[in-house]
Amino acid sequence: MSLVRLNDVSVRLENTPILREGFFRLENKDRVGLIGRNGSGKTTLLRLVLEQIQPDTGTVTIEPGTRIGYFSQFSELDGTATITEVLDALFVQVHAVEDELASIDAAIAADPTGGPELDRLIDRQSELFAEMDHLDGWDYPRKIDQALTTLGFTEAHRTAAIDDLSGGWRNRAALAKILLEDPDILLLDEPTNYLDVAGVEWLENWFRDFHGAAIIVSHDRRFLDAVATRIVEVENYHLHEYPGNFDEYVIQKQFRLKTLEAQFVHESELLAFEAEGIADRREAAKSSSKGLDKQLSGIKKNRAPRPVDEIITEIYRGLHVKDVLCRVNGLTKSYGDRTLFSGLDFEVRRGNRIVVLGANGSGKSTLLRVLTGEEKHDSGDVAWASGAKIVSYNQVLDDLDLDDTVTHAVNAMPDSLALTATRKSVGRFLAMFQFSEADLKKRIRELSGGQRARVAMAQCLLSGASVLLLDEPTNHLDLPSTQVMERALVHFPGAVIVVSHDRFFTDKIANRMLVFGAPGAAVGEIDVRAA
Repeated sequence: MSLVRLNDVSVRLENTPILREGFFRLENKDRVGLIGRNGSGKTTLLRLVLEQIQPDTGTVTIEPGTRIGYFSQFSELDGTATITEVLDALFVQVHAVEDELASIDAAIAADPTGGPELDRLIDRQSELFAEMDHLDGWDYPRKIDQALTTLGFTEAHRTAAIDDLSGGWRNRAALAKILLEDPDILLLDEPTNYLDVAGVEWLENWFRDFHGAAIIVSHDRRFLDAVATRIVEVENYHLHEYPGNFDEYVIQKQFRLKTLEAQFVHESELLAFEAEGIADRREAAKSSSKGLDKQLSGIKKNRAPRPVDEIITEIYRGLHVKDVLCRVNGLTKSYGDRTLFSGLDFEVRRGNRIVVLGANGSGKSTLLRVLTGEEKHDSGDVAWASGAKIVSYNQVLDDLDLDDTVTHAVNAMPDSLALTATRKSVGRFLAMFQFSEADLKKRIRELSGGQRARVAMAQCLLSGASVLLLDEPTNHLDLPSTQVMERALVHFPGAVIVVSHDRFFTDKIANRMLVFGAPGAAVGEIDVRAA
């Protein structure tokens, strides 16, 4: 029996179609990677499973008694409690058994002489031991500690009220809670955001022992490759299913597109023959026939793959960058008695794509803020070349004017390549980032979080800067936007310094790495090309 069944489901929100004729089944131990563009309907599918919304047509059936756990980037926890208290409260039954066992121990100690009452207490104690085995409650403190340790929680994080934690740490707390609840169905919306590599790998290993089913919305291709048993893509209001993990999806999707292209060519030829027949019968319809030919040609042109690299290189053709952009010597940064990095030396040169790796709290984001001058370093020197322009994606995202339009935001940055490249080139570049003509006229406040991230990324890539600083840039981008960004960064003639735990992304773009160890430890530099 399927745990979840969607049968011929259609959904409209505010008269906008989201899903049409959706068919979907979730079986026990399924690991479904749910992908699609921002706004395509992924979250809507999760809300259908959670029964937060009802379909306009069709049915959604959840197997009775099924426990569903839901993790969202915006999950809410009791803000006055600590994460340790929140997780400890998950084991209410275990605590009740512990309390009764303690009272039995006290009663036996108070009356060790024996008798019928002692026999009753021992029998009850045996029942409680069996219940603890059933609840797997003997080592729950270790489970809590293991989850928090692997997810990066320090003692300070564990004892702070959740309201006092940053948004990223609150997300981690919600993830720890949902995993320890061990539901029958796990719904995860971008679970790897804000996790370092060790945290993501721990989550992958956790899935190997998870006996339930999962639907996972994620942009992290390596993670989907490790855990997904099938991929469901929300595209053009429909659900398209591909068996296997992300690697297999890529191959199958290419085959599907080629099949559709072949089908389109066949249909185009039939339409062309039909148009010729009309022309033969009605000489007056020749102009209409030409119009149809033109229409068919236009459709085919729209369906054909865009020459992504040509568009990007054309945009960057006029950007001239110096060879050496920055020299960092003896850089040291501490917070009180805690040294993040000391004596750090490296150069930033034209063509460098430097990925900064390391555990949470090791100083990676701090390094970016020191390089921009947002934070002061304790000692050492950061020497930027004269005229080198730096842009920080995270600052651009934070500084978006909510009343600005998308078009103005993208074009308004000083020295923007949008002002020097051809209008056609810029239009094609923004189209690759999924900005329609209607989107370009929207106010920033009307956009979703993912759409705003795309605006900020487009601003950075078109900014005309020599150096791009990116802190976890894939967190809010969908897969198509991430792929466009990757191609842009590969062709970017300046330098890129990026902090990311997205292993698929870093493997594709990095040619140098700075690897941070524990706070205060030496920072290692790796030339990926040489390695």
